[in-house]
Amino acid sequence: MTLTVYNWLTRRKEAFQPIHEGWVGMYVCGPTVYGHSHIGHAKVYIAFDIVFRYLRYRGYKVRYVRNITDVGHLTDDADEGEDKILRRARQEQVEPMEVVQTYMDSFFEDMDALNVLRPNISPRASCHIPEQVELVKGLLQRGHAYEAGGSIYFDVSSWPEYGKLSGRKVEEQEEGARVTVNPEKDDPADFAVWKKAEPGHILRWPSPWGQGYPGWHLECSVMATKYLGQPFDIHGGGLENIFPHNESEVAQCEAAYDEPFARYWVLNNMVTVNGTKMGKSLGNFITIKDALARHDPMTIRFFVLSSHYRSNTDFSEEALEAAGRGYERLIGTVSVVRQRLAEADRDEQPDETFAEVLRTYETRFLRAMDDDLNTPQALAALFDLNKEVNTLLNSGGYVSGGTLAAIDETYRRLGGTILGLIPDEIIEQESAGLEEALIGLLIELRAQAREQRNWATADTIRDRLTAAGVALEDRPDGTTWHLIPS
Repeated sequence: MTLTVYNWLTRRKEAFQPIHEGWVGMYVCGPTVYGHSHIGHAKVYIAFDIVFRYLRYRGYKVRYVRNITDVGHLTDDADEGEDKILRRARQEQVEPMEVVQTYMDSFFEDMDALNVLRPNISPRASCHIPEQVELVKGLLQRGHAYEAGGSIYFDVSSWPEYGKLSGRKVEEQEEGARVTVNPEKDDPADFAVWKKAEPGHILRWPSPWGQGYPGWHLECSVMATKYLGQPFDIHGGGLENIFPHNESEVAQCEAAYDEPFARYWVLNNMVTVNGTKMGKSLGNFITIKDALARHDPMTIRFFVLSSHYRSNTDFSEEALEAAGRGYERLIGTVSVVRQRLAEADRDEQPDETFAEVLRTYETRFLRAMDDDLNTPQALAALFDLNKEVNTLLNSGGYVSGGTLAAIDETYRRLGGTILGLIPDEIIEQESAGLEEALIGLLIELRAQAREQRNWATADTIRDRLTAAGVALEDRPDGTTWHLIPS
């Protein structure tokens, strides 16, 4: 099986072949740290956590670089407006770097809770100002940039390939920009690589052109190539930033060094609310912290992985609750397997017939992952495996310790190592979550019994749950449950 990924540079799926055999360099645009992260950020970084995990699972040594934007990201996401961090600092009446530290710490807390592995390098834009100044110098020397009013702008007309990533023509960009043309620019499509710091602008550094700060697009060009070289293998991030941010990254580096920038552009689609992009500027976001106050972290991770990274993911509380029920069914089966395994003889040989079942579902799972990291199909394979395991456990026959160990190992590799959903120690989770998972497992076993027209078993499960204080309600879309008031 060969891993294929959708490359936005070529608009097609391609077999993944790293530049250096056995080694992968991956850069992902990180957050601008001026507020708590929201569910949209969860999708981005869980998606690339899966890329990171799966590449390592396939035996690659991966250098994963994900930056922190702490300067230069203006409120209109281009060359105008106020620095987002300065605006937040003024609102909170603190130093800008206090804002950065507060929300950077918050971001890492959220990612840790969601079991997102930390990248190898998390560089900050403000720590790479000298390198950004050098890139600007190079663009000026090569005739790809010009100075105007103390700022430096990239000359789009000097680079005919501008637009090759986003597919947007310069003529279209100019037409859309004529309403609010910056008079300093030679052309409305030109973009800032270095901005003059106006009086009162706190985040500023000395440069050959006076006090200023880097353009937002410049930082990613510099930090990606510093730590990964040029070209490097994978550039990741959110699809909404393909223009102007990613497009400008490509132009700057390729114009400055006459080398391709990144080989594969792997971009995830957005989280929406009622069909509209979730974002801070629209006020329709829910922070990860707010979601974690109401849901298990793995419910949120499961929710994200239930849709393909290139598809829109529509957020609602109902969708999160459904994800929670799905995760409970998965983890409930794993919990029962581990409980049975704790009392079994691990030295026993696994049953060859069921070992073949495990190989079949593992092959299906990995085939889904190789097909552009299709986590919904990978999860479907896990859930079908779950049915097989539940049938085995519910059969009343003897299940050897070797078989139980093989099942557990499969869950650990596929659901744990690759998807990051199944923890090593379920027993350490809150007991309430385990109870819900076990109820979900019993509901699934009852559903299987009904499919097999085994009405006696189905009725017994319902009766035993009722006796334990749990009422079931069968609906067209599935079975729900609630506690019976005492």
